[in-house]
Amino acid sequence: MTSGSPSSPDRHPDREPDAVPAERTVPTLLEQMGGVQGIVASSIPVAVFVVVNIITSLQPALIAALAAGVVIAVWRIARKQPLQPAVSGLFGVGVAAFIAYRTGEARGFYLPGLIYSAVFALAFLVSVIVRRPLAGVVWHGINGDGQSWRKDPRLLRAYTYASLLWTLVFAARLVVQGLLYQADEATWLGIARLAMGYPLIGVALLGTIWAVSRARQAPKHAA
Repeated sequence: MTSGSPSSPDRHPDREPDAVPAERTVPTLLEQMGGVQGIVASSIPVAVFVVVNIITSLQPALIAALAAGVVIAVWRIARKQPLQPAVSGLFGVGVAAFIAYRTGEARGFYLPGLIYSAVFALAFLVSVIVRRPLAGVVWHGINGDGQSWRKDPRLLRAYTYASLLWTLVFAARLVVQGLLYQADEATWLGIARLAMGYPLIGVALLGTIWAVSRARQAPKHAA
């Protein structure tokens, strides 16, 4: 093809070639956490501790929980999957196991979880007060989107409601499990830890999805 051809790019130096979507180079928050599989895997050692402690006693439960964390880490290495979720889970269960071992009480294993619930309940509540609802920040971080959603009053309101729902979830976990912790009901505390884990998180996720879907479908003048 000669330089005088109509299709030659030299004839139109100001015309840009068709844009090619840039590939995402920075992993999303969900990808960094190892996806849904990674989130679930990180909670397995806790479930193992709960079950083994109910069946046997504290020391076997601690050993089983730590062993489960190690197995998950090795499994991830073998499959060349993100190691961070397994390491984080192993670190968390290690801290919990250390507290339980030092105190000699099974309920000590659940103390980090209580602190976790308290911190997140407060964080979600404060985010609503400062008009930066954490549900939106986290949701768009997981999906790799930006934070431009805050300019849309409909989405801002929806994520505010969702953040209040998450506040309620973590506060409920803190109150119920905190009362069981104070009563030294380790078995029921373990059962509550499992029952108020993924089921309540699932409810909060569904509530978030529902609120955001309604906000996106609402006409702009309704904002």
